[in-house]
Amino acid sequence: METIKQLTDILSPLIELITQLSAIVALWVAIYGIDSWRREHIGKKRADTAEEALALLYEASDAIEQIRHPVSFGGEHGDIERGEGESEAQWSARRNANVAFVRYGQHQELFNKIHAMRYRFMAQFGKDKAEPLLEVRKVTNEVLAAANTLSRLWPREHFRTDEQLQKHYDQVEKYEAKFWSMLSEEDELSNRIKAAVEEMEVTAKSEIEGKGSLYSII
Repeated sequence: METIKQLTDILSPLIELITQLSAIVALWVAIYGIDSWRREHIGKKRADTAEEALALLYEASDAIEQIRHPVSFGGEHGDIERGEGESEAQWSARRNANVAFVRYGQHQELFNKIHAMRYRFMAQFGKDKAEPLLEVRKVTNEVLAAANTLSRLWPREHFRTDEQLQKHYDQVEKYEAKFWSMLSEEDELSNRIKAAVEEMEVTAKSEIEGKGSLYSII
C-alpha cells in the first residue's frame, strides 16, 4: 500500500501537468481555429471585392468605347433646343457634342457603382490599388469636358490670321482625340483604360486564386 501511495504521489503532479497542458493546447487550437476562420473570411471578402471591381472595369471599358464611338444616330443627340440668336452651326455643334452626354447617361448606374466601389476597395486594398477605378472617372470626365469644348470650337469660322486658324485646328484635333475613339494603338484614353484593366487583373488574380485562403495561410 505504501508503494502505491508513493507512486500516486509521484504521478499526481505529472497527471495535473498533462491536464493543464491539454487545456492549454485545446485553448490554442480553438484560438487558432477562430483566427484562421477570421482570416479565411477576410480573404474571401477581399476576393469577392476584387472580382466585382474587375467585372465593373470590364463593363466600363466597353461603355467608354461605346460613348466615344465616332458613329452616332439621330436619337442620340438628345432634346437640344436651338437658342435665340444661335446659328445653325452652333446648334449643330451642341447637338453633336451632346451625344457623349446622352450615351454617358445610359451607363450612369455603372459609373455610379464604380465610384462607390472605389471607397470600399481603398478600405480593403489601399489607395494605390484603387487607382484603376479612379482612372475610369478621370477618363469619362475628360471625354465630357472635350464634348463641352468642342461644342464651342466646332462652329467657329472666322479667324484674323493663319496662325489663329492653325491654332484652332490644333485644338479641335486635340479634343476630338478624346471625344472620339481613334480605333488605333495611339488612342491615349483607350490605352489608359486598357492599362487600368490590366492593373486590376493583377490585383484580382492574386485574390481570386486563393491568396488569403485558409490553405495558403496554413
